[in-house]
Amino acid sequence: MSLDKHFSEKLPHVEGELNYLSPTTEKPVNYIYEPPPGIPQRSGKYQVHKLPIYNARTISQDVSLDEQGFALAEHHSTVEDFYDQDEVRRIYYPEAEQFLKDLTGAQKVIVFDHNLRNAKRAKQGEQGIKTPIRGVHNDFTTKSGYSRARTVLEAIGTEDPDELLRHRFTLTICWVI
Repeated sequence: MSLDKHFSEKLPHVEGELNYLSPTTEKPVNYIYEPPPGIPQRSGKYQVHKLPIYNARTISQDVSLDEQGFALAEHHSTVEDFYDQDEVRRIYYPEAEQFLKDLTGAQKVIVFDHNLRNAKRAKQGEQGIKTPIRGVHNDFTTKSGYSRARTVLEAIGTEDPDELLRHRFTLTICWVI
């Protein structure tokens, strides 16, 4: 199935305001940790674009990671409190690993971290909770994806990470909604 503009226009959607980084001659930065003294946390200006956000649920059976680059799948977790970091690591990580193996046919899945985002809880200073990201972004570039994968593979004691990275792999982002 091709997801061309003509097809997507038929999907249910809402209009949303998305914040995109404006073009600039300077390299923008966004520190996710405390920046060096005198350096701002982030640079660059964002521009709001009003765009349709399509509901893909009606075509979830017709799309795949291999063809469209995304899949919409349902998983019911036994986690009771997603704000409990230990419960998430103990229960959700293995659930997610098995779910992704089943979904993709992967031989090995490694869940290596997660973020908790909640504006109200973050504002109240709750430990380990971050504010939602307000700008459209990629979590990994082609270069940083390989670097992150190598770091994770080395951290778990993989004998030859470079050999594994010569094969097909993906850094997959999963959302819990």
